[in-house]
Amino acid sequence: MTAETSLQLLLTSLLICTTNQAGLTVSPSSSQLFEGDSVTLSCEEDDRSSAGWTLRRSTKKRQSECGDGWGEAAGSSCSIEFIFPLDSGVYWCESREGATSNSISLTVTGGSVILQSPVLPVMEGDDVTLSCQTKTPPPNLPAAFYKDGSFIRAEPTGHMTLHPVTRSDEGLYSCTISSHGESPPSWLSVTGKPTVTPPTSTAPPSASAPIWLLVTSVRYLLLFCPYFISTVLMVTLYLHGPTGSNAPVSMEMTLTTESEQGLDEKCDVTAGHRV
Repeated sequence: MTAETSLQLLLTSLLICTTNQAGLTVSPSSSQLFEGDSVTLSCEEDDRSSAGWTLRRSTKKRQSECGDGWGEAAGSSCSIEFIFPLDSGVYWCESREGATSNSISLTVTGGSVILQSPVLPVMEGDDVTLSCQTKTPPPNLPAAFYKDGSFIRAEPTGHMTLHPVTRSDEGLYSCTISSHGESPPSWLSVTGKPTVTPPTSTAPPSASAPIWLLVTSVRYLLLFCPYFISTVLMVTLYLHGPTGSNAPVSMEMTLTTESEQGLDEKCDVTAGHRV
């Protein structure tokens, strides 16, 4: 087996062992819903496919999948036409192999006020708008906003924007609208910006590119596919080693020749004595 063939096998195994991670999305995009609202949750992979994923949830009553007493499954999506407070819980996608996606917490209220906030973590440095809404018109009423139970400020249009959002803004938010009531609390999660590390070394020369690529592939395969790479290495060692028939045949021919020579010498000696 040549180095190029080994490299192709390793790269193929790397592609096989790397699976797309599914992400859970919800429409409308809000962590709080009014009783009677409709909602659709979907599992989507990085390549926009959604095969092989199932919607699951955990509520106060039990853990179950879409179609088991709630929702209507359509592929890897699940629609709830009329949502109830009992549908409040944590939702996620799960594959046949047991892999899971990000989770989303949904809160369904029978009250008349909700806080529309992002269902997914927001990036540090972005602008985030929280909206206090009533179930019945008119919209955009004045609202007071709270974080972790403490008053932040009042907004005349019912919208509060955090710009830019920082890690210190992470917390439990709620809002109130006079004569309508208070919303349930929702957790706002903030993630840090990914750091970009400058390269510390130059690219390897073109002559050593196959070796460098082979080493890189082996490193990733050791992380993701230890069993597969063990098999590949065993096959490589087997193909590089001596064939099973050469050594025994050579030994057999040597022994046979030596035996024949010994027999001839013995016959000569015997013949000499007879003479």
